[in-house]
Amino acid sequence: MDENCIFCKIANKEIPSNIVYEDEYVCAFKDLNPVAPVHILVIPKIHIQDLESVTDENAVYLTHIQQAFSKISKIVGVDKTGYRVICNCGEDAGQEVKHLHYHMLGGKNLGLKIIHD
Repeated sequence: MDENCIFCKIANKEIPSNIVYEDEYVCAFKDLNPVAPVHILVIPKIHIQDLESVTDENAVYLTHIQQAFSKISKIVGVDKTGYRVICNCGEDAGQEVKHLHYHMLGGKNLGLKIIHD
């Protein structure tokens, strides 16, 4: 755990958040500034800075995150209509919080484009 990391604090319930799903490895909560009707942040419960920091030892957290998406989609009601998962890695990609996290977006037609001109 990184004691200065806001996502570590959310996962450890030191900061209140609107958690929609959690298990031993994963914490998923509503984004404070949603860009879609459904905007959930999905994080590992240990501090992993980004995708470049995934190791053999912590990769189990990614497996659990991938499995959690199906459970979360049912909870938030996008399992039938679909959703997009985005993971920003590094400054140029727009990663603002240096704790590995995935954006789960849905609740409307998101279109085909990811990058806007």
